Amino acid sequence: MPPAAALQLPTEWRDFFALTKPRVMSLVVFTGLCGLLAAPASIHPVLAFTAILCIALGAGGAAALNMWWEADIDAGMKRTAARPLPAGRMDRTAARDFGIGLSVGSVLLLGVAIGWLAAGLLAVSILYYAVIYTIWLKPRTPQNIVIGGGAGAFPPLIGWVAATGEITAMPLLLFAIIFMWTPPHFWALALFVQTDYAKVGIPMLPVVAGEATTRRQILIYAALLMPLAATPWWIGGTGAVYGIAALILSAAFLGFALPVGLRRTAAGDTMRPEKRLFGFSIVYLFALFACLVADRLATVQGWLR
Repeated sequence: MPPAAALQLPTEWRDFFALTKPRVMSLVVFTGLCGLLAAPASIHPVLAFTAILCIALGAGGAAALNMWWEADIDAGMKRTAARPLPAGRMDRTAARDFGIGLSVGSVLLLGVAIGWLAAGLLAVSILYYAVIYTIWLKPRTPQNIVIGGGAGAFPPLIGWVAATGEITAMPLLLFAIIFMWTPPHFWALALFVQTDYAKVGIPMLPVVAGEATTRRQILIYAALLMPLAATPWWIGGTGAVYGIAALILSAAFLGFALPVGLRRTAAGDTMRPEKRLFGFSIVYLFALFACLVADRLATVQGWLR
């Protein structure tokens, strides 16, 4: 019996907000906003706000559905046991309905206000995370993060399409960058919480294939990320502001990945390199997309002429 059914505590608005995974949502909203601002098109501020709001609501809805489905799993993991459902502060049906409401509402609003291409992409991203990743991939394959990484890669693509109304090479590259970034980012986390995943039977790569394989894969993905991150500059989609920043940031990312990929963990190790890589990976994505917007601003203002 799920903990939530054993003892139902009062539900607060904070619990509904927690269902949306606000820390994750902040990165989703930021990359979506950067995709919109970096696009070579202008959009009315009200419509831009609506588009980003819909991306946030859609991401929050998908996160709520993820927590609804994984309530029993979350209860068995130290890292997630305090979430609203496993802690017994919310009914599972309420969480499910909240997630469905946010998901459907965000897609409909984006379709009516902005366009159905952007809305269709938002719908695909929600289904990708809530169904393909959460229900199908995560409990079945150690490659869950590799394939499921597409779910978190949609926001800049949606933002770009909201501004331009079309899909071109540039937003697809932004999608690919986040897709390639996700495995080393998440596997760094999985290395120092792998006992949690093992306890609840989730086949994360460190649990199934071992630390050595996981570390090697982190290094491979980090190395591949550098040329991919610089590709928008090489194809002429951005200027030197973004291009140089992408090379520097990606080199730093690889620098943080090297001690993780090349080391062996001893008993009682604090896993500091893994935690540093995980922390920097978040900074990396924020900084990379901020530089994308700065590059666009510099181009529009003619600062680089």
